[in-house]
This record gives sequence, structure tokens and C-alpha cells, in this order.
Amino acid sequence: MITVSLCMIVRNEEEVLARCLDSVADLVDEIVIVDTGSTDKTKEIAARYTDRIFDFEWIDDFAAARNYSFSLATQSYIMWLDADDLLFEKDREKFRQLKQTLDPRYDSVVMEYHLAFDDAGNPTAGSRRNRLVKRSKGYRWVSPIHEYLDVSDGNLYLTDIAVSHKRVGDHSARNMRIFKEKIVAEGKLEGRNLFYYANELADAGQYEEASELYQRYLSGPVDYPEDHMMACSKLAECYHNLGQPVRKLESLLMAFKYDKPRADFCCWIGYCFEAEGHYATAIYWYETALKLEKPLFHMGVQNLVCWTWMPHVQLCICYAKLGELQKAYEHNEQALSYLPEDANLLSNKRKLEAALAGKAQAGGAAGGEEPPC
Repeated sequence: MITVSLCMIVRNEEEVLARCLDSVADLVDEIVIVDTGSTDKTKEIAARYTDRIFDFEWIDDFAAARNYSFSLATQSYIMWLDADDLLFEKDREKFRQLKQTLDPRYDSVVMEYHLAFDDAGNPTAGSRRNRLVKRSKGYRWVSPIHEYLDVSDGNLYLTDIAVSHKRVGDHSARNMRIFKEKIVAEGKLEGRNLFYYANELADAGQYEEASELYQRYLSGPVDYPEDHMMACSKLAECYHNLGQPVRKLESLLMAFKYDKPRADFCCWIGYCFEAEGHYATAIYWYETALKLEKPLFHMGVQNLVCWTWMPHVQLCICYAKLGELQKAYEHNEQALSYLPEDANLLSNKRKLEAALAGKAQAGGAAGGEEPPC
């Protein structure tokens, strides 16, 4: 059985740290906490779980802090978490089994990372991360902001174990400051840094400037296709907010330069045509989304609902607009199979059943009524 060091960097995390550690402390063999300057009870809470608590002078460099935490690990594998991450019970059990059965020939275990959730607790957005890595490989973190673990070689093991991110607080101002002071001011705004700085601008509502940087990034070399695909979707988001629907659609279609179609892009393209009233074309894209499988080693952010209920909801709307109520009803039923308690879908069900019953009583006569969806 492998042994695991959990390595975390923290600062003023008293609100969430116990929640995180409660979900994983009994699954790991060592907990290393690196504090970067807490002024609250973070270190006091950490001390309830481990005596391996270290200080690191904050230098606006997340990679440096994470690399320091990794240097303190002593077990055969290293796991990393943020303080607002946790493992739910089903994932705790999967992790427990993984620890007992993992072949030590594997150098990195890739896990799901769930980033957003619906009201029922189902994940709606997520990605994958190299979450558990062999210490002897000496993998390093790169980049002071939006850091990533550089796992460019070795044997990867893909699992469906999920770490769930329950974010507390907004770090946009901090991220923007670090970018401007360490990246922009030092003339390092290129490649991956260019992409992530554009993301910060877009998230801050600075769509014009963000769109220019996305275009600049997309015109450069393709080191990591996932980032280029994400840049296409973010550029489309900018054009949507700038009221430029044609350029929005062009940006989404550009993503097909980097990989085969994916369900989330197909849904977004479908939205473009649906918004213009081109329902038959929108139907084509939504139905295409339903035929696609999630790529196995996709490491970028995915809109998970585009592989489950979302295309069915939009197909219900589009078919209803075209007067094809039976097809609209069937897709609403499919959506309900994922979200059985959803109030809007249940309302659609009642309206469609009434409309179909009325249509049957009238012998199929149509009367220019507003579609029920």
C-alpha cells in the first residue's frame, strides 16, 4: 500500500480549513501545512490535525510556496489540496480503495475537480488535475499565479475520484495585483501568462482589453490545445457581452481547429442559432452534443451539464417553438431523468401534457398558440 503526504499552503483559512481536513485526515499518512502569513486562527486549527506546520514568507508566488510544501513531504506520494477543497464520502471511499491498490509504477493520479454545483449538489462544471504524485519524481510547480504542477513525463492513472471545490471569498483583486506586479511589469506577458491575464480581465468585465489579449494569444504557438480551446470560449463570452453575436459564433467555431467537437461547444453554438430564431439549426447542434463522449484526459474546465441534461432542455424549447410538442415532451422527460425535482421541468411537463391532450382532442388541429416551453 502506498503512503501519502498531504501538502497544503494556507493563509487566513479559519472558515474552511477544518472542513477540508475533516474530509481527508484519516486517509493520509502525513499532513504538511505551510502558512503564508495567517492573522486568524488558521494555524491553531491546523494544529488539531498535525504538528508539521511551517511558515513561508509570502512573496506573491504560489508556485514557490507549493514547491516548499512539497519539499517537506516524507511519504511515497504527495497529495495537494486547497483549504476550500474537500472530499465527499463517496470519493473518500474511492480514495481509500485507491490507496490500497495503486500500482506504484504510476507516477501521477489524475482526479476530477468539481468547481460548481446545482441546487441538488450535482457538479455542473469541472476539470481534472494531477492530484497525487510520486515524491521521487520531483515534480515542480510552475508560475507565480495560476500555478500548475508540471507533470510532463511519467505514467498517469486516470480515476473518477473527485475533489470538490467549495470556494469562499473572491480572489480577483489579489490575482490582478500579482499579475500586474510580477508578470506585466516584468515583461512576461506571453504564452500561458497572456491567456490567464486575459481571463482575469474578462472576469473583471474588461471585455475589450480581454478580447484583444485572447486574439493575441490565439495567434501564437499552440503549446497546450486545452488552453486555446478555453481561450476560444472566453473570447466568445467577451463578444457576447460586447453585443457582437457574429464574432461570438466565429470564436466558438475556431475551437475546432484544436480538437474534435465537444458537447459544451456544440451547446454554445446551438445557443447562438437559437437566439436568432434558427431553431432547426440549433436542434442539429444540441443533438450533436448528445452524441459526444467526454474526452478522457481533458484537463481544461468543462461545463458538465452539456453532457447530461442541458441539451435536452434546449431541445425541448426548440421543438416546442417548431410546434413538435411530442418531441419537446420526450426531451423534457430526458432532462427530468437527471433533475427529477426541478420546478421548471415539472412545470414544462404539465404544460406539455395539457397541450398534447388538447391537441389530441382537437384532432390534431393547430391554432397559433404560444408554445408551452
